[in-house]
Amino acid sequence: MDKELGKILIIDDDEDVLLAAKMLLKKHAQEVLIEKNPKKIPFLLNNDTYDLILLDMNFSKDITSGKEGFYWLEQILEKAPKAVVILITAFGDVEMAVKALKAGATDFVLKPWQNEKLLATLSSATKLKKSYEEVSQLQQTRKQLIEDSNLAFKDIIGNSQKIREIFSIVDKVAGTDANILILGENGTGKELIARAIHQKSLRRDNVFISVDMGAITESLFESELFGHKKGSFTDAKEDRAGRFEVANKGTLFLDEIGNLSLPLQSKLLTVLQQRHVTRIGSNKPTDIDIRLVCATNMPLYDMVADGEFRQDLLYRINTVEVHLPPLRDRLEDIPALADHFVKIYSHKYRKHVHSISAGGIKKLQSYNWPGNIRELQHAIERTIIMSDNTTLGPDDFFFLIQKQDSPSTADADSFNLDDVEKSVIQRAVNKHNGNISKAARELGLTRASLYRRLEKYGL
Repeated sequence: MDKELGKILIIDDDEDVLLAAKMLLKKHAQEVLIEKNPKKIPFLLNNDTYDLILLDMNFSKDITSGKEGFYWLEQILEKAPKAVVILITAFGDVEMAVKALKAGATDFVLKPWQNEKLLATLSSATKLKKSYEEVSQLQQTRKQLIEDSNLAFKDIIGNSQKIREIFSIVDKVAGTDANILILGENGTGKELIARAIHQKSLRRDNVFISVDMGAITESLFESELFGHKKGSFTDAKEDRAGRFEVANKGTLFLDEIGNLSLPLQSKLLTVLQQRHVTRIGSNKPTDIDIRLVCATNMPLYDMVADGEFRQDLLYRINTVEVHLPPLRDRLEDIPALADHFVKIYSHKYRKHVHSISAGGIKKLQSYNWPGNIRELQHAIERTIIMSDNTTLGPDDFFFLIQKQDSPSTADADSFNLDDVEKSVIQRAVNKHNGNISKAARELGLTRASLYRRLEKYGL
């Protein structure tokens, strides 16, 4: 028999009523818990969740007014605002029923009840609870969609051979549900590629949820990704779905996944293997159906070799890999990208900048762009703000100076350890023409450690 009623809690000081209700409902519910003492309600709600709560309106202290019932109804709804509560009493009347419904009860039944009527009432209440959950999910999804729609620069600009190869890979993998790992330096457009995969997928009509894993603290990781129940920790003032639940039926993009600590990697792997999440403060798992796309600028394979990233998690997330080229390897795309940003920022700042001269483009193409497209975007924004010209020339980009052209990154007389380390790393990288493996060996570092230092110093 399909037990559609879920988990039920019955609170009544009449033991005969409790036993009779349990005998009837255990055939139709997944679990039935009974309690004589209403003072245990806070404890019960703090330690578990219930699909339905049947609450007596009149306890031994107050036989007919229903005041105790209304008091405990208020306590229940304070701890669990979305609880479905059905009040029961032997002294019901229309006025009390209306008052109970206005106070937040879902329905009202009289005892002695008719079994069929009680079951019908509980069945309707169960359907109502499911509708509440669906509405809540839709509201959170809609909120996320609105936030996503405000993101700028959704189009991928470029026609170089390297970017056309990326488009080809996206076309091949987007229609599948394969997990995708996007690798590339900071500012190369990893999230844009993830969004393009989503837009070309069978899940395009559902939500795309982006999570910056590098910005989530260890203490908030589970709450942000898996959700929590009200009261499960100090700041949990309401039930909240995690990013996995909100992304259900859609695409979940986990950016900067290489920044996760090993304990958090383990928790993430467990969810990906089991395909369900359990909110903090709950013991009820929720199934998830997502398309997973991850991204990082970290050398994951070297991190696996150094014991800094779990190999089984890497296998789980990289069914297909997409390697994004740095901007210095697709210089022929700079004119189109620059024109795109000129149009955006000219309009934004109400400046009459129409184009960039041939000399200006040459200056942009001669720069190494360690920050990639994001750095190009910011450079053009800054130039449009500061320039009075309608056509931007080389002199407008005077601030683009190659760091490696400097005689030394640190002053020769500086004893600041960061300056010294930065200078030594820069010289090692220059000596080996940008070969990170060789530079790391000469410095006595792992590739992963050197990458972190390069990012720290902006090299």
